[in-house]
Amino acid sequence: MARKLDDVIAALPKERQQRVQARAMELATLKDLRLAAEQTKQQLAATLGVGQDTISRLEKRSDMLLSTLRQYVQGMGGNLELVTQFPNRPPVVIEHLGVQASSDKKPRASA
Repeated sequence: MARKLDDVIAALPKERQQRVQARAMELATLKDLRLAAEQTKQQLAATLGVGQDTISRLEKRSDMLLSTLRQYVQGMGGNLELVTQFPNRPPVVIEHLGVQASSDKKPRASA
């Protein structure tokens, strides 16, 4: 059975919990995430087919499309998941948000 991260952290000694929280706050930006993945702006830009200046601009943004964030994370070899949490309910992973759906339907003929 899978364990919740919150339960695992709660079982740690208080000092360890504080260190985990401090480290999580250090990884709060896209730049920090890229550095933790040991990638340079040049490497990520080449993977995404954009210029280094585009990576710089993305890392400074406070708001962006989910599809843009998904591409950025996938460019580093990761996977982006959006999880919603409500009181007294299990977390729900929202799928297909920010992903362009492919359609198997044939286009309608106009009348």
